[in-house]
Amino acid sequence: MNAPDGFPTNAIFGFIKTLKRMRERVQPTHIAVIWDGGLDEERTEALEEYKAERDPMPDDMEVQLDAIVEWLEAAGIYTWCEDGVEADDVIATLAWQAESAGQSVVVASADKDFFQLINRNIRLLNPNDKSDTLWEAEQVISKTGVTPAQIVDWLSMMGDAVDGIPGVPGVGPKTAMKLLNEHQTVENIYQNLGSISSEKLRGKIGAAEADVRRNQDLVRLKKIRQWDVALDELVPGDSDYKTLHGQYSRWNFRTFLKELDWGRQGELL
Repeated sequence: MNAPDGFPTNAIFGFIKTLKRMRERVQPTHIAVIWDGGLDEERTEALEEYKAERDPMPDDMEVQLDAIVEWLEAAGIYTWCEDGVEADDVIATLAWQAESAGQSVVVASADKDFFQLINRNIRLLNPNDKSDTLWEAEQVISKTGVTPAQIVDWLSMMGDAVDGIPGVPGVGPKTAMKLLNEHQTVENIYQNLGSISSEKLRGKIGAAEADVRRNQDLVRLKKIRQWDVALDELVPGDSDYKTLHGQYSRWNFRTFLKELDWGRQGELL
């Protein structure tokens, strides 16, 4: 998709459409859109290959990011980014903050790392899932075979190729699941290494202990000190009709223009 002047708009359109759909599904009282500010220094020091092999963002998508931020500001939605701070950690920090304040939380992401956050107060909504299922522990167990509390150990054992994290050689999702179902935690696995019947598997797990324990620190989401935003700031504000109208006109988003004008007429009645 391109605007009449040739500016690419596919990412902008997809973002707005998806966010609108998720808001209708969840009906949130507070919203924050968090952006990656780069890789966490502690993680890259622990593993040089951490997220190093990810494909770069396509040029025609990168140029649309500023426009999305401008749309969010015009729509009255809070957005946050800081250099050197990974979005995953900010989202986790915010989720725990909101949970402590008695709020129910929905994290909108397709990243399996967020499975570790899921509990009775924090659920997950995958923007790519057309069923709009709000994931709870039941869905995590069905998908992975382990509970949300075991996700860090599960990923630490099998590794995560997407993030460049090597696991125990020969240990995939099913083997990691079986080990954790038997022993519950990585700590228990290493305390009872001799009980693993396969000598070959036992040897591989024992040899990879340092990597597995390092992986736990790489995978585990952490609370960051940079986030000091009050929850009240995340309540959506009034939208800027004039700015939104200009954006939709410039991008040739005719459906969104109609919706905007219908909403405007309703406010004036």
